[in-house]
Amino acid sequence: MPALAGTIYSQFPTEIDPHEHYVFYSHGFIVEGKNPKPVHKTFGVYDFIAVKEALADDSYHLIAYHRPKDTEPFAFAKKLAADVEALISAGVDESNISLVGFSRGGALSILAANELKRTHINLVILAGCAGLIKKNSSVKAYGKVYSIFERSDQVGSCQFLIDRSAVTKFEELSINTGLSHGAFYKPKDEWLLPIKKWLKD
Repeated sequence: MPALAGTIYSQFPTEIDPHEHYVFYSHGFIVEGKNPKPVHKTFGVYDFIAVKEALADDSYHLIAYHRPKDTEPFAFAKKLAADVEALISAGVDESNISLVGFSRGGALSILAANELKRTHINLVILAGCAGLIKKNSSVKAYGKVYSIFERSDQVGSCQFLIDRSAVTKFEELSINTGLSHGAFYKPKDEWLLPIKKWLKD
């Protein structure tokens, strides 16, 4: 029997329910390695465990890999894309699959969507439209896209990415916590609640 929705997976699930929704959450660069609660000298603790638990919901399964140190972005994006294709092969509708990522994880989610080139996938980018995506101008977003960025952060709007892409739908929200990039280091209602609402729409 597949696990009930609301389950948090650290590895790809062994049993898939084709009628359920699946969400992949990809963390920021600082979490790469073995420590799920690393400390940034400016932004403080990135609480990967708390973020996963807060992002989990009874309406979907949450898959959140803890990437090893020095993960190669394009290789990991191919793994994410392969996992999405495995869900689709198991009968899950692509519109019931979401890629969510913050910072480097946001870039990885974009790269995975670019690999997939599927028009009904859901893509949620949290402060992820930065150098890696700007430098690789051939990379495009696909599907329904929701971007959230913090006004006090150097990483801003994803509009430049959307301008070179042919997405199905695009919405963007700017939040104003004053915490710069650290706004996404811990669960905060300013971004968590809009994501959960958007994922259910």
